[in-house]
Order: sequence, then C-alpha cells, then structure tokens
Amino acid sequence: MTQLVTPQPPLTPPATFDSNDPRAFVTALRSPWYTLVADLQDTVQWTTMKYARAQGLKSLPLPLTTRTVTCPTGFGSDTEAVKVNVNGVDTYLQDSMQYLLEYGCRLAPGGCYTLLPSFRVETPDATHLTQFTHSEAEIPGDLDDLMRYVDGYVKALASAILDRHGDRLATARGDISHLERMAGHSAPFTRVTFEEAVGIVGDVDGAVQDHGEWRSLSRQGERLLMERVSEFVWMHHLDTLGVPFYQAFGDDEARTARAADLLFGMGEVVGSGERHTDPDLLRKSIALHDVHEEDYDWYVRMRAEAPMQTSGFGMGVERFLMWVLNHDDIRDIPLVSRVNEPASWPAAIVRP
Repeated sequence: MTQLVTPQPPLTPPATFDSNDPRAFVTALRSPWYTLVADLQDTVQWTTMKYARAQGLKSLPLPLTTRTVTCPTGFGSDTEAVKVNVNGVDTYLQDSMQYLLEYGCRLAPGGCYTLLPSFRVETPDATHLTQFTHSEAEIPGDLDDLMRYVDGYVKALASAILDRHGDRLATARGDISHLERMAGHSAPFTRVTFEEAVGIVGDVDGAVQDHGEWRSLSRQGERLLMERVSEFVWMHHLDTLGVPFYQAFGDDEARTARAADLLFGMGEVVGSGERHTDPDLLRKSIALHDVHEEDYDWYVRMRAEAPMQTSGFGMGVERFLMWVLNHDDIRDIPLVSRVNEPASWPAAIVRP
C-alpha cells in the first residue's frame, strides 16, 4: 500500500524578523532557517579551502584595514569605502582584498585566496549588503585561466552542498534542480562578450543602461540574458569606463577591458578581471578613469619592481547562498545582521 506523504511548506526566514529589534538574536537562534544557513556557510568555507589548495593556491593572513581602496575607482563605481580611525590613524575597512592578493601573488607565485568580510557604504536592498562575506582569489595567468578556475570553483561548491545538504535542502526548500544542473555541467559555462550581450537584450527597454561614455546591463538585462542564452553565462570584455581602472585593456584602443561577470540566479554573482602588467598602461587607465595616481603609487610601482601577470575574482557568498536557497532577499542570509544596525544593539544584546 502506497503511503501518502503530506507536502511540507518550504522553510523560510522568520516572518516577523526585524534585525534591528534588540531581541532579534533570540528569533534567529530559534529559527531553523539560520541553522541551515550556518551549515551552508561552513560548507562554503571548507570547500573553498579544499578547491583552492588543490589548484595550488595559498591562504594568506591579510589585514582588514587599508589605505588603498578598490571601490571608488572611476565612473562605474556605485559604492564608497568605509572610513575608520584606528589608534589615531585615518584609514578604511577593506572593500576587497584584491590589491593585497595581487601583492600576495608575488610572495606565493601559485596564487592566493581569502574568505573574509568586506565593507562598503551603500544602501542595503534585496541584492546588496554593507557588510558581506567575500570569497576572493588571485591567480597567475590571464582572464581565460581565471574563468576556468571560477567554473570549477562554483561547480565544486554546488557538488559539496548537494552531497552534504541535498536531501535537507529538498525538504526545506523544494526544488534543488538548479544545484544539480550546475554540479553536473561538464562543459565550460557559456561566454558572450558585452557587445554580444547588448545585441541579445538590447531590444527590451531598460535592459541596457547608457551612461554616456560607457554602458552596462541592468539587473533586468542580466536576467534577460540568462533567459535567452543560458542560466550560467559569462559576460566578458566590458566597456573600459564601466569597470575599475585595474582591469587590463581588451583592445588596442582601450575601449574594452578584460573583465568578466559570471551571471546566475539573481544576476552577477562573480566579478573578475585580468590585471594590467605594464605600468604605463596602468597609468593610462588611471588617467582615463579620472583617478588620482598618487593614491595608488605603490600599486603602480609594484608592476616595475615585481612584474607578473595575474587575474582575480570576487564572489559574494551571501549572493551565492541566495541562489542555493532559491531566495529573493540577501538581507535574510547573514547570521548576524549588520543592516542599519542601531547604536543600542551591543548594549541591548546583553540585557536579560
């Protein structure tokens, strides 16, 4: 006799959860949602380490403060660095470990990686956080080498999550076929140039955003590109002024950059690029982006003192987990929220 199984509603974040409530931590501790997210975060941690080490990369201990930020680096930037004062010294919290990972490649020539918090001044919304977990790596090689590395990395993450949590996710969230498709995707992910992407989605109003000297795809455009091309797609050779100055030129006229975004789920989950190797080309790029070269003097001089071709990427872990969980709001992913945190939070959390 066949036993009927009553379908269970999908596991969701606490319906009335307010991260700014002084007792929000109690709600989180009692929620199966955050227990699941904690386990997924752990799997991302050890899989990242296992994959990176298998590829010859080393983990380096790097500081969370910097005098050289990566985010306000030209016209395409939509965020700012977080200013702090440490022992009387004005500095910034890291918005990315990229520059130090490039430095680290000179010490660990096989490449290096980190999995650390990044901090940015921007308004949190369904796909953006002011503090997030950043999986980053820098490897010797060009953009093609990097895209192959990232292809293998995200597939390894999907496979590990399926192995450790597949049944649990199927029960908790229902459909896990997207994980199965990524893990089982034996071929490289589809690649299209930005110019090709514009041709594919440009017939829809709002899909392509024209900023005058450079263009980008809107979130609508990214999703449309995935619908029309593939659910996992690389968009590469972006407009030069639409990406930061450190991305190498993609053509002799410096109209494009050797930068690439991997789109899946909500859109861009991985951002990546090949770095300038020639100090003079780097200076040209800095000037094109209207950035003050003196702020990046050491970064320019590193090309002359220790020339090396490297490429790197950054992946927001919370965005990746949004996709894993088939969820639509990144603010439900952090185990401890820092979204518009009130000044009273530290005191409130210790009161009975």
